Amino acid sequence: MWGNWGRLYWGRKEERAEGVVVLFACISSDEKQLDQFIKLYGSIGWNSLVCHADFLTLYFPEKSTPLASSVLQELVMETKIRPAPIVFAAFSNGPKTCMYKVLQIIDGKVEAKLHWDDCRLIRDSLCGQIYDSSPTDFISGLDTQFSYPTAQAKPPRAVSWMARTIASGLDTLFPNKIQDQRAEYWHTLFSSVSFGPILIFCSESDGLALCSIICNFSHRLRELGGDVNLVKWVDSPHLGHLNHHRDDYKSALTELFGKAAALYRGRMKQLNCNGLCEICNRIPDSICSLHEVGTSSNESLRRPYIESFDHLFLPRSLNSPGSKDGSPSGDKERGGLFDSENPPGINAHGVLGKILFDACVPQNVEGWDIKPAALRQTLAFNRRHGRFNPTKLLRRSKL
Repeated sequence: MWGNWGRLYWGRKEERAEGVVVLFACISSDEKQLDQFIKLYGSIGWNSLVCHADFLTLYFPEKSTPLASSVLQELVMETKIRPAPIVFAAFSNGPKTCMYKVLQIIDGKVEAKLHWDDCRLIRDSLCGQIYDSSPTDFISGLDTQFSYPTAQAKPPRAVSWMARTIASGLDTLFPNKIQDQRAEYWHTLFSSVSFGPILIFCSESDGLALCSIICNFSHRLRELGGDVNLVKWVDSPHLGHLNHHRDDYKSALTELFGKAAALYRGRMKQLNCNGLCEICNRIPDSICSLHEVGTSSNESLRRPYIESFDHLFLPRSLNSPGSKDGSPSGDKERGGLFDSENPPGINAHGVLGKILFDACVPQNVEGWDIKPAALRQTLAFNRRHGRFNPTKLLRRSKL
């Protein structure tokens, strides 16, 4: 995919892969040179997404923002379909052309047409970085050397002259802007230490990516708490470490991919646990709110029922204790339908007792002779000769 000041394409895209490596290629690299890295990553089980920025992004880094947004959009679509760890691999001047803009968008320091949740998804999935003959210093005068950084060839005179002209013109016209971009560039790379383990390849004989700069970079990352593995050779050309030290290169790469995969699994497990904790913390609140709603509903339904019977209470004796005028006490007159401490009763000597029993019941019943056998015979006779009617017994009873 061309446009947006560069090219973006999938070097390897398999359904079953351990992760995704994003290659931020050197501006002078071609597909044949990148193919050996794509095959190496594929042999370990990782897919490859290649980001190849244009030449002018070296001198105008803000122009690489659309390309950086395209990289993140492609990663978001892939991660939502097949969640997997992501590793950034930068070659030579790759961090300056596009990679550090991608990191700034993830951190929210540069505006892009990307939702914050998508940036957070990529941030949680980014679990490692690789620097091959990189990073280089942010000095525009030296960028002319990287326009054609192959180990055996030299840039054509026209290309070298054009690059030097642009670099010298920018240094003259915008000296402060170049220094601000340089500080921003290094600050962004140092801030990325929290994403995961970092693997750096360099050589003491590399005249383009100076070993002293790379060693200082790795030392600073370690001071910031980073897990840094610096692989340094005495004699190895720029971007030629894989060809000259394939076994050591692959061994260090396999170790980094293993760390990245383990870090990704730990992050996903932690995110799942945090999600479950948030759900569990919300459950009691919802239950309490439902309980309050149910209680208020029950009270609202019960209130009309109680109010409809509130004026109907059983009368007490005119001479009942605790009342001088025969009326219920004022404190408990409307406390409820039934009084648990002093349950309502019927006085046989009151008005209601006379209505029910036709006469007052004698208070002294000690001399009465009640025969249970006769009572049983009466009940048996009633069961044989008709239905038992308790109303008739109540009306005829003197008790």
